[in-house]
Amino acid sequence: MTQHLTIVDHPLVQHKLTLMRKKETSTASFRQLLREISLLLAYEVTRELPVTMTEIETPLCPSQQPMIEGKKLALVSILRAGNGLMDGILELIPAARVGFVGLYRDEETLQPVQYYNKLPKRMEERTAIVVDPMLATGNSSAAAIDLVKQAGAKDIRFLCLLAAPEGVARMKEAHPDVPIVTASLDEKLNELGYIVPGLGDAGDRMFGTK
Repeated sequence: MTQHLTIVDHPLVQHKLTLMRKKETSTASFRQLLREISLLLAYEVTRELPVTMTEIETPLCPSQQPMIEGKKLALVSILRAGNGLMDGILELIPAARVGFVGLYRDEETLQPVQYYNKLPKRMEERTAIVVDPMLATGNSSAAAIDLVKQAGAKDIRFLCLLAAPEGVARMKEAHPDVPIVTASLDEKLNELGYIVPGLGDAGDRMFGTK
């Protein structure tokens, strides 16, 4: 992928995102919408995967046809909210390997604190898609991608539902080689580090916690 930020403006994506933003949307509906929108976003983030031609037999004749080349994709979820995006992507790419990075944001410093890291083997041979619904300050996302790079990954993409300008700028500074795919670039962060207008805390809304 060539550009650093791609905003998926497909009408279905934007419609589902609007429903997710509404504060009265239930936990069950929010979770289902996130699953649906993540599948649609996954089409965009995988658009430029390398393919190779392979010989197959159709019912009529032998034929050279494209297939994705190389090792299976690695999907990396930034816990816990990243898991909501992961479900939809796995419907599209069920053979993908899955990793998890556990980070929480210190409420005072807004800096990420790591508590878990489990990634697939041979990351240097895989395209890695790191997922988290919200790109807010960008600190947690940048820290997660640091860990993915330390594991050897070279072809990395970042997929999120919403992004704030501050988070996009932080990611471009820390990882200019990692393209971002999102459904919306929102207005700003508020004083608490939440995306405005946003949709609240994605993890809380997804899991029904406060």
